[in-house]
Amino acid sequence: MEDPESVATLIDSTTSKIQQLQKAFAELESYRAVTLNLKWKELEEHFHGLEKSLKRRFHELEDQEKEFENKVVKSREMLEKREAAVFAKEQASLEKLQEKRDDALFAIVNAREKHRKVSSKESAIVSSVSQGALGVEEKPVEAASVAGEGNFGDMKWNVELMTYPELVKLCKEMDAGGLHKFISDNRKNLAAVREEILHALRVAPNAARLVLDSLEGFYCTELSNQDVKKDANLLGLRRTCIMLMECLSAFLANSDFASNVISEDIKERAKAVAEDWKPRLEALDMDASNGNSLEAHAFLQLIASFGIASDFDVDELSRLIPMVSRRRQTADLCRSLGLSDKMPGVIEVLANIGRQIDAVNLAFAFDLTGQFLPVPLLKSYLKDSRKVSSPVRSVNSSPAAQIEVNERELVALKAVIKCIEEHKLEEQYPLDPLQKRVLQLERAKADKKRETEATKPQPKRPRANGVGYGPRVTNFPSDKTSYARVADRYPPQYVYDRPYMYPAPTDNHCPPLFGSATYNISPSHGNYFGNGYQYQATYLH
Repeated sequence: MEDPESVATLIDSTTSKIQQLQKAFAELESYRAVTLNLKWKELEEHFHGLEKSLKRRFHELEDQEKEFENKVVKSREMLEKREAAVFAKEQASLEKLQEKRDDALFAIVNAREKHRKVSSKESAIVSSVSQGALGVEEKPVEAASVAGEGNFGDMKWNVELMTYPELVKLCKEMDAGGLHKFISDNRKNLAAVREEILHALRVAPNAARLVLDSLEGFYCTELSNQDVKKDANLLGLRRTCIMLMECLSAFLANSDFASNVISEDIKERAKAVAEDWKPRLEALDMDASNGNSLEAHAFLQLIASFGIASDFDVDELSRLIPMVSRRRQTADLCRSLGLSDKMPGVIEVLANIGRQIDAVNLAFAFDLTGQFLPVPLLKSYLKDSRKVSSPVRSVNSSPAAQIEVNERELVALKAVIKCIEEHKLEEQYPLDPLQKRVLQLERAKADKKRETEATKPQPKRPRANGVGYGPRVTNFPSDKTSYARVADRYPPQYVYDRPYMYPAPTDNHCPPLFGSATYNISPSHGNYFGNGYQYQATYLH
């Protein structure tokens, strides 16, 4: 675009050019007729109109250019202000970060100093307690109290780092009921609570008595055996009792005062509780528990935690192991009870009652895979699951029965695959045939699901005019493509990809007294440990 001044000069020169054109036209007029005067006037008006239009447009462009320049200047000023503000915020953030870093470093240094002082005090207390060992033997309960006080300095440092310092107060006050309520209220963070209970037990005047007091109410006399499985609060309380006994075992294993914490009177009380629980276990059905009995687990854990296994018959204790074989603590529990020598018999029982996967897990835990070969046991489990399903197989079997047969086989296959992966048996037992069979069964289930959805009666639809209902259509086409949307709404992976279960053969089952071993958990206690028969882990907690 040319310079505005040159454009203005050209516009001003139009007048002179029009005058020159007028002279030329006047000269031409002398040679033409008089009618040319009228045409010149029209031309003159036309050129003057163009001149005015150009001048007006030129001035408008000048105004727009000035307005645009003003906007550019304002935008630049705004950007400069924002850049300055951002820079100031960055500087402030850096300063705050540096302050926090300095504070954290200072806190770490102080914590190290406190820990160093506490360690020196603790070592002095341990030496003084060891020198007064004779006095400790005469007064075991007071010695336990001294132990708690000696470790309290250490806990004083740990309380600052604990997520739940309330546990320290509850244990120090020996509040078993409050401890139960606190665990129930914080069931969503049970792993963190469990970890901190191990530290909080240090400040308890008598940790063993606290845990023993917490077992009150494990058996509710007001409920019948059939109502126990429906009472979610009672089931949650039992899981909490088991967890506290496990924490006590871990605490005693890592405590320097293990021989003094559990006094003889506490052991006698624990033995009395175990003797009270023992007759109740006789009513339990081994097959109904399916290796996940809370009652049997609590009884065995009570004996192990309080060190009273010598007061009970080893054979009787070993007969209870199949009732807890599904729980993940089973191997450690058997070692604590001194049942390692009895494990070959326990594994053989499990294999004979259709619980070969539990047998494989315990065989690996006790290095008995040479005596109990894992692969034949797993193949036997799959074979048994097909035998259980065979009575249902018939030409006239209902679709629901066929789905149940496929589900049972699918559950068994997934349990075997998980066991193979956990124990790294892929070379001995290839997974490809099993996985192909799983896909085949899942595809069959998906097809059966689509057929079931297709045969369902369609709901009545209103007529187009919104009055009344149209006639019910019953002649649905049999072609599956008419129901293509059903597969989209219910994809096989969504409908059938459920956590698989580990069933036991039904031909060995006796009439259950406690019903199914699956424990329904209410919001009051939540999922403390893996429950039910779902084989999400090798053992259930």
